Amino acid sequence: MQVAEQDAAPDTALELGDFLQRRREQIAQRWADSALFRTVFTVSRDEAVEACKAVVDALTEVARSGRLEDVDAPGFGAVHEQLGRMTASRAKSGFSPPQIAHEVAALREPVTALLRAESEDPAAEHAHARLLALTVLMGTLRLVVMRTTVSAGEELIARQRQQLMEVATPVIRLWEGIVAVPLIGTLDSARSQIVMESLLQAIVEQRAQYAILDITGVPTVDSLVAQHLMKTVAAARLMGADCIVSGIRPAIAQTIVHLGIDLGTIITRTGLADALAYALNQQGIAVSPRPAAGVSPR
Repeated sequence: MQVAEQDAAPDTALELGDFLQRRREQIAQRWADSALFRTVFTVSRDEAVEACKAVVDALTEVARSGRLEDVDAPGFGAVHEQLGRMTASRAKSGFSPPQIAHEVAALREPVTALLRAESEDPAAEHAHARLLALTVLMGTLRLVVMRTTVSAGEELIARQRQQLMEVATPVIRLWEGIVAVPLIGTLDSARSQIVMESLLQAIVEQRAQYAILDITGVPTVDSLVAQHLMKTVAAARLMGADCIVSGIRPAIAQTIVHLGIDLGTIITRTGLADALAYALNQQGIAVSPRPAAGVSPR
């Protein structure tokens, strides 16, 4: 008896796959009117129907493989591709993962209605087994979509973080041949890499001879931050530019001394203005105060 039950499961999955293939057009037409597909494909309903057919085909492949509960079943690859783009679009529109999961769950009812309509006796054990198999398959589909949604959300957050770090580390052209990077906030490894890449790129594009790293807005400097600064200075020198570090506050200076960090090879200045004056002076440009109003220069 136990063997017979084990043999029935693959047969039920195969029958479910045949049903999905047989009712492919009807399922696609009903899904095309669902909230998930209708709000994404707003230009053409035919486009929504084709997208629905692609998902039905994927579910058919999974059902025929018998791996109804396997989120890594090969058939779900097409679901990742098709529904992944749709759920990402819904997420960008402000829909939360639970809302998207509810929309995916709503796809089960139209298919269930068609499956029940095919059964002569919906209460029969065989009909119940097919409905159970469909429920398992649609539940796995929901898990696949949620995993895709979470993954897309993580990628979006990573891109936004990258963009924020790039915005937070601008390279400013102060004068002909002089660029500066005003650093604000914590300087970690990822951000330090962006600072270095941005600065080196600016040195090449601006043909800069002097690069100023202003750390006035950096709250603390530890050995790791100091190493990042020294690497950036060394890289700038390899590109043919002298690097000046400005904005070292008294508390940070004491920390650097206590840590035993040697910045003797790095040019330092109190503030950004002092660093700019130094760079201008090195280029032979003299900076003098503007004469007061009504006083003619002699």
